[in-house]
Amino acid sequence: MADIATKYTGGPTRRGRLHPAWPVAAVAALAIVAAGAFTTMAGLFTEPLRREFGWSHGEIGLAASVNMVVYGVVAPFSAALMDRFGMRRVVGAALAAVAVGALLSTAMSAPWQYVLTWGLLIGLGSGAIALTFAATVTQRWFVRRRGLVSGVLTAAGVFGQFVFLPVLSWVVDGHGWRTAAVLLALVACAALPLALVLLRDHPADAGVGAYGAQRFTPKPAALPGAAARTVRVLGAVARGAPFWLLAATFGICGASTNGVMWTHFTPAAHDHGMPATAASSLLALIGVFNVAGTVLSGWLTDRLDPRRLLAVYYALRGVTLLCLPVLMSATVQPPMVAFVGLFGLLDVATVPPTLALCRELYGADSAIVFGWVAAAHQLGAGLAAFLGGVARDAFGSYDPLWVAIGAVCGAGALLALVIARPAGRCGTVSGPGFR
Repeated sequence: MADIATKYTGGPTRRGRLHPAWPVAAVAALAIVAAGAFTTMAGLFTEPLRREFGWSHGEIGLAASVNMVVYGVVAPFSAALMDRFGMRRVVGAALAAVAVGALLSTAMSAPWQYVLTWGLLIGLGSGAIALTFAATVTQRWFVRRRGLVSGVLTAAGVFGQFVFLPVLSWVVDGHGWRTAAVLLALVACAALPLALVLLRDHPADAGVGAYGAQRFTPKPAALPGAAARTVRVLGAVARGAPFWLLAATFGICGASTNGVMWTHFTPAAHDHGMPATAASSLLALIGVFNVAGTVLSGWLTDRLDPRRLLAVYYALRGVTLLCLPVLMSATVQPPMVAFVGLFGLLDVATVPPTLALCRELYGADSAIVFGWVAAAHQLGAGLAAFLGGVARDAFGSYDPLWVAIGAVCGAGALLALVIARPAGRCGTVSGPGFR
């Protein structure tokens, strides 16, 4: 080990070979893409389920809400489980869960079964391969380029969420929603063996240090009591205002993205006469801009104050949502394309600066803390998804929803500016560096 420590200097491995961190990040991105494909399907399934079963928007929205809440709640426990059992096992189990949930959903006939399959099983699986997985990969495998890599891995999730939408929309229209569910299950099954074979848990498994590290770090012992540790970390950070500010802003992020856009944009566009395939194509285009916006945000996070970045992102997002009611029409017009481009650049750009603040504030426990912050993201998303369906049933329109969420984003911009950024990096929340 000492020999490795003296020879390893970060960056590429000896003799110019590619550092193992990059293949691990690539495999992680593939798994995130596969899991992300499940998170935007609720909007495509809304109208087919209403036609076939006669379910209300509220009943269908409840399953989407449960999915988002479970997705968020499982995230911090997933980070601790990865410390206990390794990324490979947790990711493998998660991919299996989403595949089983999708297959079982094809036999459902009642709303509670939709909640069980799409809400619970797929929420568990996709939540385990979400933002905390990206945080764990960047924390273990990278010292340099953390902002960039976190942006790329976040973009992978967005890519999975949106790249399949036009194809799956066509499948739903031509072959039914069950065929689309089976197709998603096959995507997860295809990613499963690659993750089990190629994903490595720690740089020490490859005999190197993290990318950019100046010394070799031995693999730490597996930490027992994953659930207890997750709760203990929450208890520690909950005593400080920065955690609640991060949770509040990220909850607003979830409400204004997953909660309303990914769940209600397609049915809202359908209300104005736009075909579901066209609306899904617009969401896919948002995904394209997501990739550019998130990678750019990661690059900016390595260079600028993440609090100010968050304030700008939330303020601009709020303005775009306030404009959406007047942009909806039966056909795709240039103003709607402009909205899609701007919203896409802002949609997931909040992740790299939020993750950077977690790392600065909470050190080695940052992945777990970020998991709790991500849980707030999904709680906000679930609440907005459910209330959006209720609002549509009550008012016959989604317009009040867009206006309300746009105003909430303005509040998120103000909250981001008052997050106390530490003068230096802190240790773990259980250690003396926490403050």
